[in-house]
Amino acid sequence: MCSLRHWNKFLILLIALVGWSCGRKDPLYRAQQDFEGYPQYSILLADMKEEGNFFKDYYHRYKVIYAEKAGEDSVTFKEELLDWQPVKREQYEHLEPFLGMALVSKTPGEDVNDVPQPPGYQYVGDSRYGEWRTDEHGQSFWVFYGRYALMRDMLGYGLGGRVYRGEYDDYRGYRRSGRPYYGGQNQYGTGGNVAQKTNPNFFERRQARDAGRRATFMDRVSKRTKRSNMSSTRRRSSSGFGK
Repeated sequence: MCSLRHWNKFLILLIALVGWSCGRKDPLYRAQQDFEGYPQYSILLADMKEEGNFFKDYYHRYKVIYAEKAGEDSVTFKEELLDWQPVKREQYEHLEPFLGMALVSKTPGEDVNDVPQPPGYQYVGDSRYGEWRTDEHGQSFWVFYGRYALMRDMLGYGLGGRVYRGEYDDYRGYRRSGRPYYGGQNQYGTGGNVAQKTNPNFFERRQARDAGRRATFMDRVSKRTKRSNMSSTRRRSSSGFGK
C-alpha cells in the first residue's frame, strides 16, 4: 500500500510538471508573463498563419499595447509587435475567430481579463480615460480624452465606428458571462470588417491558400478523370479484339 501511495503521488507530481511545462511553452502565456510587471497592457492577436500541406505548422503574432509610468499619476502608452511564434493546432483553431482582438488585457484595479474583446473596450466607461457625449440624435457615445489619443489610435479604436452606450452595456453583459464580444454588428474578429482593414496580409494569405487548395483539388480530379477515361478506352479496345 505504501508503494502504491508513493506511485500515486509521483503520477500527480508528473502531471503537474507536464502541465507547467506546457504552459511555459505557450507563447501567449509567455507574453503575458513578460508584461505582467506593467500596470496596464493588452495582448492583441495581430496576425496568424499556417504553413505546409500534409503536415502543417501554425503560427501566431501578437502586438502588445502597454503603459509605463511617466510620473506619480501619469503613464505613457507604447506598443510592441512580437515575433512570429509557433503554436499548437488546438490553440490556433481555438483563437482563429479573434484576429485583431485583445486576447488578454489588464487595467488598474481589475483582474487580468482573458476573454477576447475588441481592443480598447476595457477603457470605455472609465472616467479616467474619457467621457460619454450625446450625438445629434440624442444617443450617448464614448469619447477618449485628448491625452489618450495615442493609446486610442494604437489600439485601433474607432475603426468599427462609435461605441454607443447600448453596445457598451452589451459588452459588459458578455464580459460578466465570460463570453467573447465582437462589437456592435460583430465588426471585430476574423469575420468582421475591422480585421480586413487592419490585417490585410492574413486575408491575402488565406485567399492564396484557398486558391492553391482548389487548384490542387481540380488537378486531382483531372488526373482521376484521365485515368478513368484511359481505363474505359482499354476496356473497349479489349472487348472489341478478335471479333
